[in-house]
Amino acid sequence: MAYPATKTKTNSRKPQRPGRFTALTRTLWLLFGGGILAFVLFIFAVSINFADLFGQMPNLKTLESPRSELASEVYSADGVLMGKYFRENRTPVSYEELAQTTIDALIATEDARFEEHSGIDPKAMARVAAGIVLGGKNGGGSTLSQQLAKLLFRTREDLNNGRLNDVRGLGMVINKTKEWILAVRLERNYTKREILRMYLNTAEFGSNAFGINVAAKTFFNKKPRNLSLEESALLVGLVNGPSWFNPVRNPERSKRRRNWVLSQMNKYGYIDAPTYTASIEKPIKLDYKVENQNDGIAPYFRTELSKTLRSWAKETEHDLYSDGLKIYTTIDSRMQKYAEAAVAEHMKLQQKWFDAHWKGQQPWRDESGRVIPNFLSTAMQRTARYQSLNARFDGNKDSIKYYLNKKYKMKVFTWNGGEKEVTMSPMDSLAYYKRLLHSGFMAMNPLNGQIKAWVGGINYKYIKYDHVKQGKRQPGSTFKPFVYVAAIDQGYSPCYQRPDVATTFPAERGRPAYTPRNYEGTFSGRTFTLRQALARSMNSITAWLVQKLGPDVVASYAKRLGITSPIDAVPAIGFGSSDVSIFELTGAYSTFVNKGIWTSPMMVTRIEDKNGNVLREFVPQTREALSEETAYLMTYMLRGALEEQGGSSVVLKGGFKFPYEMGGKTGTTSNYSDGWFMGLTPDLVCGTWVGGEDRSIHFRTGTYGQGARLALPLYGIFMKKVYADKSIGISKGAFPKPDTLSVEINCSRYYNGATQRDTIPYDQKLNQVELDDLNEQDI
Repeated sequence: MAYPATKTKTNSRKPQRPGRFTALTRTLWLLFGGGILAFVLFIFAVSINFADLFGQMPNLKTLESPRSELASEVYSADGVLMGKYFRENRTPVSYEELAQTTIDALIATEDARFEEHSGIDPKAMARVAAGIVLGGKNGGGSTLSQQLAKLLFRTREDLNNGRLNDVRGLGMVINKTKEWILAVRLERNYTKREILRMYLNTAEFGSNAFGINVAAKTFFNKKPRNLSLEESALLVGLVNGPSWFNPVRNPERSKRRRNWVLSQMNKYGYIDAPTYTASIEKPIKLDYKVENQNDGIAPYFRTELSKTLRSWAKETEHDLYSDGLKIYTTIDSRMQKYAEAAVAEHMKLQQKWFDAHWKGQQPWRDESGRVIPNFLSTAMQRTARYQSLNARFDGNKDSIKYYLNKKYKMKVFTWNGGEKEVTMSPMDSLAYYKRLLHSGFMAMNPLNGQIKAWVGGINYKYIKYDHVKQGKRQPGSTFKPFVYVAAIDQGYSPCYQRPDVATTFPAERGRPAYTPRNYEGTFSGRTFTLRQALARSMNSITAWLVQKLGPDVVASYAKRLGITSPIDAVPAIGFGSSDVSIFELTGAYSTFVNKGIWTSPMMVTRIEDKNGNVLREFVPQTREALSEETAYLMTYMLRGALEEQGGSSVVLKGGFKFPYEMGGKTGTTSNYSDGWFMGLTPDLVCGTWVGGEDRSIHFRTGTYGQGARLALPLYGIFMKKVYADKSIGISKGAFPKPDTLSVEINCSRYYNGATQRDTIPYDQKLNQVELDDLNEQDI
């Protein structure tokens, strides 16, 4: 049966060409693959800094030992942290020293999936990308590892030096790529715990606090392990904006940030809801103190020490301010504390006397006692403030004068409470500080050269000038032992007798004739032994010895004993006419105690790197300067100041009631500009100076202005504290005596009691009565 033909339905669309879909797919895959390859090649090119286009990358050695600035720490001989040298104040801690709340707060806030990724968090990156496409804000995509890479290697500063880095937009892509690469490498080289520790030790928290250790101390005066939950949250919140969230300047903003960190901890299960609710209600309680170079033990000493350390660091290619060195000094923290207390106690009283002495008058006087005209204006011209104003106004005197006399609110040093806020002009401030007395004190072990205490001034925060080594002044009669040691070394004995009569140095080379007078201004004509003469600090017999020996010989002995300052070999050499420092004098006097061996004063014993490896150990320089016998005879001579009738230091025996063998020498310069005292015991030599900043500022009479009154009591106060502290173990015994002596030292048979003074000179009386007579309101 035939079926009728049917009409076949055809497709109205044009038929596709064979292989068209396949070609499109291939193209897309090629583009995708090419993109992946280009991305990989881009990362590779960045990692090797191809053609110097992208900037350098850390090498393997740097990656294994990443460098961050660590403060170098200074320790006393008894293990007390004295202070630090730093640009960034950072002292690292171990993971075990961290509070768990700090670690939890950091992860919850900065990288919730920290334990799950290997340096890059794809989810976080996708969230950021979505935010960019949709125009929203979905938080940052950087992991803790990426942030650490940025902090450790300064990717946007030190590594931002390629030729393409300055191309707008591309530079940020390059920096991000470097951080991705470094984050992955950090994850391969370090454990998660190590990364957390490194991050918390590296991050900046503001207020000059770098790392969690310094941050905990700065804001809460705590160790990191002792931080509470709320304290940990506050510090972690600071990482994102140290200044913006600073709890001192912005307490409300800081609290909101802290509470947000706590909410993140609650969100990710680190704290429960009740804990969160209770914590956000708690107020911020700070124990805030920013560490700086003014803080710590012996700041004047540390400043002087830094000069030596910088020189050593330059020679050895170290950085004192960033290498995390451990510097072990010779300072004894206990003696340093007593020295600082003695200076404060003594100088506060001296300043009261001085203010009462010059009440209502200007203390800057010439040798005739007249007020020095234009003293303050001349002094102001030497200041940095004046130089700055002079440059700013191109020498216009009216403008300079206006700003020098304009009053500002400022803080000044005061003995009542340490400082006070005042309203003063720069000229007022200069006048205020010029009226202050200053002091320097150093204690040294003469047997090994180790410096045990160093107080360079009355207040380091306000007055940086160091009066131990930096400052040099005429030493007055403390220079006389160089005359007497030269005499003893050339055959004179302590019992050698000489009458108290005038000695005149004839005029020569344009210099007039010179006849030194005693303190009293007269000559008694009586006979004294050399020990008595030094004990009473008699100028007449010292002058006779200088004339006999020659000024050149005296100068040579001073140099032999460690005086490095220029010494003029003139007739007045025996009375301290050339400037020297406490540092030099103390080292020189130590030679007498150390059996004639001069030992250079020593400040540091060893330096270690941040890992405890010893980089250098220090030993003092030594040389034989005197025979053992000569050295002992000088200690015997200097003991005379305490043991001889009329000795210049008998107040140490009488007033301070020290029953031990001690030696001493006072010193006073003309017009009472400088008061000195040198004290000796068998294992401690001390140097003390007191005076005005300018030599024209001083007491007018010896009642207050001579060394026995101005400087000696400071030594007595210090030694009283040192002797009382049995843990220090300062010797109370006798100076070691040689087995035999070639000269006689028992001079008593030469003494004629009827011809000797029977009273202690006025300058040896502490005379508290006079101070009590002053009107306290006037003071």
